[in-house]
Amino acid sequence: MTVQVITDSTSDIPDGLTEELGIRVVPIYLRFGSETYRDGVDITRDEFYSKLVSSPLHPATSQPNPEDFTSVYKEYCDSVDGIVSIHISSKISGTVNSATMAKKTLETHCPIEIIDSRLNSGGLGLVVTTAARAAQSGASLSEVIDEAKNAVDEVRMFGMFETMKYLARSGRVNKTIAAASRILNVIPLLTFYDGEIVRAGLVRTISKGTDKIFDFVKKNTPISELVIVHSKIADQAEKLKQRLKEFIQEEKIAIAELGAGLGVHGGPGVLLAAIRKSETPT
Repeated sequence: MTVQVITDSTSDIPDGLTEELGIRVVPIYLRFGSETYRDGVDITRDEFYSKLVSSPLHPATSQPNPEDFTSVYKEYCDSVDGIVSIHISSKISGTVNSATMAKKTLETHCPIEIIDSRLNSGGLGLVVTTAARAAQSGASLSEVIDEAKNAVDEVRMFGMFETMKYLARSGRVNKTIAAASRILNVIPLLTFYDGEIVRAGLVRTISKGTDKIFDFVKKNTPISELVIVHSKIADQAEKLKQRLKEFIQEEKIAIAELGAGLGVHGGPGVLLAAIRKSETPT
């Protein structure tokens, strides 16, 4: 039995891994004024961050439209036994809705399961790769769906934004609050709760924020896998990985770069950890 796993580009899965696991990624749209780009197709991560920092226009993101999903689903309907399409939380994006609309036009062609991950970035990526590994091992459609849904319940995320500047530019926080945070030199800590990004505290330094991420991971052990996601601070991501190796096997720790989906709000300087909890000790 063949099952195709599909996701969107907010999953921040490294290109090499998507190819290795046969994951199809549908890009979100990124707009700088009148210029529109497909994330990861028309613009690279490096190009995105360069433009984000230098452009007087703050970009907006939008979900793939139903026609995008319909086109991709049609590519696989005749050659697979089913499709599992896993996406960014429906509480922060309309992507699940677009995928669901596309599914309705193809229901008679092949089985399509749409899964709301209630996450984004590395958390979504862990759910997707879990499903893809099951599919690659020959699991049935129902088994892949179960693996994905179990992973949704097992994944946790925690991280920090070095600045509130881009949250303010995108309208996610009041500009006065952002300015006050800069004057007071505080850094927001963020997590996911019930499918939404929520504040989890404030720290005054990057090192304190990294300590909080370290503590979050340690408190959630045992874990089956972990991904550290960063935006243009690879050295800090690597230092965090080296610290986490104290109690997590190195092969269970991956590092990925934050894409435009969350990067448009966080800008350079985001560091987060997404973990999948395990029932057995590491």
